[in-house]
Amino acid sequence: MSAVSLDLESEILRHKKEKNAVILVHNYQIGPIQDIGDYVGDSLGLARAAQESDADVIVFCGVHFMAETAKILNPSKTVILPDADAGCSLETSCPGPELEKFLQDNKEKNYYVIAYINCSAHVKALCDVICTSGNAVKIVEQAPKDRPILFVPDENLGGWVMEQTGRKMDLWKGSCYVHVEFTQNSIQKIKDEYPDAAVVAHPECPKAVRLLADEVCSTEKMIAFCQNSPAKDIIVVTESGMLNRLRKEAPDKNLIPGPTEHCACADCKFMKMNTMEKLYKCLDTLEPRVEMDEKLRKDAESSLLRMLEQS
Repeated sequence: MSAVSLDLESEILRHKKEKNAVILVHNYQIGPIQDIGDYVGDSLGLARAAQESDADVIVFCGVHFMAETAKILNPSKTVILPDADAGCSLETSCPGPELEKFLQDNKEKNYYVIAYINCSAHVKALCDVICTSGNAVKIVEQAPKDRPILFVPDENLGGWVMEQTGRKMDLWKGSCYVHVEFTQNSIQKIKDEYPDAAVVAHPECPKAVRLLADEVCSTEKMIAFCQNSPAKDIIVVTESGMLNRLRKEAPDKNLIPGPTEHCACADCKFMKMNTMEKLYKCLDTLEPRVEMDEKLRKDAESSLLRMLEQS
């Protein structure tokens, strides 16, 4: 690490202490941000960490909907993020007004709406319960048996959950632009190169990719899989940032990033918008800050709390 980056790290830590801040970091963030975080994890772990924190300031190093989720759960706290433009293709694939109109147009179906956490506060306010990739099966299994389920916005995650639970659901046509870049062809090629390797994949991947995996699970559950797998070589089919944490947690394994058709690994352009410099600046200025209408916040909070209760 250079002297400049060491100075930057020490300044971030100084601001964090002065402002009684906690730094929450998603698994897909760049290595230096993961290394400086107080908590590094997946969406479920980060939601819990946000809810449980006694800090005055929550710094969310992830994408915008994640910081928004932290604000929903912590209305009295200052919630900031390094780059307010760090979005999510899943969030934009299910705009709140479109979902609202769809539910109004299909009112007679009386949908029980389950929303993957990768969605806006507006969508969270419209649904019955939130889920993450780590608890989606558990949440769906607890859904009322006498109501049809609408699962939004990720049709790949929804399809995988249907396979696990046997519960039929109507799926919104949304997807993560990163995970759909993995293809049957690209993963088969790397499997052919490492014939003894195990494959672990995220459920946001297309079904053809999931079928090639030895395990399909959330990023958090990938840690235990990599630690416990008898395989020395493990192909990890998710966003590249996860490799930073896995290499710390499973140092004895040769962890190979799953390639796409066009690249040796998959990077989320939104996750990678956050930098150490932006992290320092947001702690220095306490901007960009997440704010929202209180009615919207309370409506969205109920579905998040229901998830946390059922997890």
